[in-house]
Amino acid sequence: MTAPASFRDFAAADGMRDARTSGTVMAQAVKCARDLARCADEHPDLFDAKPIDETLFNAVACANAFGSPWLAADGLQIAARTSLWIFGLDWLVDHVATSRAEVEDVNRRCLAVAAGGDPVPGDGLTRFLAEIRDEVAAAPAFERLRGDWLAQLGRLLDCGAREWAWKAARSSGGAPSGPTFEEYLDNADNYGSAWVNISHWTVHADRGVLRHIGELQVVSREVQKILRLLNDLATYERDVTWGDLNAQMLGADRDRITARIGELVDRCRELTRPLRADCPEAVAYLERQIGFSTGFYEMSDYWGSL
Repeated sequence: MTAPASFRDFAAADGMRDARTSGTVMAQAVKCARDLARCADEHPDLFDAKPIDETLFNAVACANAFGSPWLAADGLQIAARTSLWIFGLDWLVDHVATSRAEVEDVNRRCLAVAAGGDPVPGDGLTRFLAEIRDEVAAAPAFERLRGDWLAQLGRLLDCGAREWAWKAARSSGGAPSGPTFEEYLDNADNYGSAWVNISHWTVHADRGVLRHIGELQVVSREVQKILRLLNDLATYERDVTWGDLNAQMLGADRDRITARIGELVDRCRELTRPLRADCPEAVAYLERQIGFSTGFYEMSDYWGSL
């Protein structure tokens, strides 16, 4: 892992100004983390697993605050809450579900609620999703972006089910060499950041975002692949212990994964170049996701211990 920056890296900057900026962003992260803790308290059946702890709330809040340092805590709310919801979904699909039928039932319930249905009584996953849906739906841009929002949620759910099937086959000896690295990377929608992003853009849409929402989502899904691979570089030992899939289990060593991340970063730069003038905030948001996650995953991870 890369060591933190040395004192020399900070000494050349305006330390007081930079520290004040960092303090302001951190204050928004603290507010955001408290909101996530309240959400978890309100849905205890969804977030009672030991690895979903206060450190995870703080890490999710920091990722969103430093990803959009120009926003106050209320502006970070939808991105942070959708991120938290995905951790609950991941836990239920990856570690609670014991059959493909259970996973498909989770997906069916979620899609029905996302489309406007009532949450299932006693089901924290759909109750929290309904709250997120209502928050996103209150945005003026939702009418136009509703289809994009639902489609990306569908990809998130479908890819989670696909990975569940891959893991089940591998654990039973049915597919010891599958999926391939490329198939796994193409399934990166189960990471969830692209759904977080379309939720965020729906709430914060301006004319530039609305004009280029298709192109932005293409970049968003490429960024998602980068985050998937950065996560895999950081979590191999944990994934082995937990029985999760990881690119390093699929014939891709660290050098190959690092090279692929570099290729994807270059592609994202190429894709964002023509978007920068019309939607600079959205482009900066995506770029900062890459930068923050690169630094974060070099040193840590979101999940707590089992």
